[in-house]
Amino acid sequence: MARATVYDVSEKAGVSTATVSFTFRRPDKVRPKTRERVLQAAKELEYIPSGSARGLARGSNGALGIYAFDMLIERPQGSGAEDVSVLGEDVPAEPDVLPYPLYVDEVLRGFELECWKHDQGLFLGAAKGRDDHQAVTDIAGRVDGLAIMPSMFNLQLPLELLCKTMPIVLISMDSEKKLPAAHVFCDNRSGMRQLLDHLIDVHQISSLAFVGGFNAEDVSKRYEAFHEYIHERGVESMEWFVDDSVAGSDERLVRLCEAINMGKVPRALVCGTDQTAFEVLQLLEDAGLSVPDDVIVTGFDGILAGRLMKPSLTTVRQPMEARGRMAARLLDERNGKPWDESVTEVLPVRLIPRESCGCAG
Repeated sequence: MARATVYDVSEKAGVSTATVSFTFRRPDKVRPKTRERVLQAAKELEYIPSGSARGLARGSNGALGIYAFDMLIERPQGSGAEDVSVLGEDVPAEPDVLPYPLYVDEVLRGFELECWKHDQGLFLGAAKGRDDHQAVTDIAGRVDGLAIMPSMFNLQLPLELLCKTMPIVLISMDSEKKLPAAHVFCDNRSGMRQLLDHLIDVHQISSLAFVGGFNAEDVSKRYEAFHEYIHERGVESMEWFVDDSVAGSDERLVRLCEAINMGKVPRALVCGTDQTAFEVLQLLEDAGLSVPDDVIVTGFDGILAGRLMKPSLTTVRQPMEARGRMAARLLDERNGKPWDESVTEVLPVRLIPRESCGCAG
C-alpha cells in the first residue's frame, strides 16, 4: 500500500493542502473543528507529517531525540500575571512558572551520554505552550527514534501515529492502549515498600500521611503502593490528608496548613517527590515544627538537593541517569524500526535513610 500524502489527507478531510500543513506545523492557526477533522483523516490514513517523511526517505538521520517540557515555562496569558506600573513606567510582573520536576536534568544527561557513546546526534525538543503537537512532529522528522518525558499535556500527542512510523520510548508514561512502544519506569512499588518498612520497623511509626498531587504517573503509582501497603501492615493513614494542589500556585499544600493549624499533623509525612518534600520541610519550619523530632518527612526521587538540605532528606533513589541511558540505548538498538508490541523496562530503586527520619545523614 502506497504511503499516504498530504493530498490524500486534504481530500479526505475536505480542506486545502495548506490547511493540512498548518495543522501539523502551526495548529494554533487552524480552527479547532477543522484541526480535529484533519487529524482524524491523518490517523485513518496513517499519514506521516512531511518532516518525518523526509527523514524516512533519507533512510537514517543519525540522531535520536528526547522530548521534554520546557524548564521554565511561563504560565499562559490570562493566568493572572500582569504588568504593573511603577512611577509611570510599565514593569513586567515577575512570571509565574509551571512545575518542572528537578530530576529531569539527570534523565536528559543520561540520554546525552548514551547518544555520545553510540555516536548518535541528539535533538532536544520542548513545547512552549499547551499544544505539544507541533513540537513533537517537528522533532520526529529529524530523528531515528524519539523518547518522550511525561507532562500534563501528553494526552494531546499523536502517539499512536508516531509509534507506527518510528521507535518511541515513553519515560514514566503508561497508555490506555498498549501502544507498540518501549515503556521505561522505576520500581515505585518496591521503593514505597522499602520506605514504609523502614519507617514502621526502625522508627516504630504508626501514623502516616501521603502528600503529593496525582498529575504525574509516578506519583500516582507511589500513592497506590502506599495505600495498599499501610493497610497490609495495619498502620493508621490520614486518608483525607492527600494534597493535590499544584506547585507554583498561591494555594500550595492547603490541607497541610489546615492540619498544622488544627494540631493534627501525623508523625510521618511521606511525600510523593523530593520536590514536594522540600516545600513541606519549609512549611513545617515556618510553623515552628522540628524535623524529625516533631514530624518525620521523606521524599522520593533522590535528587542531589535532598542531600544538601538541612536536615538532609530521607528518600528513595531512582536511577535517573540510567533511565535516560536506557531510553537512548533502546532507541539505538532499533535502528529506526518501530516496535511491533509494547515493551516494558523497570529499573530498581533503593532507600537512602538520612536525617529527616532520624537517621544519620
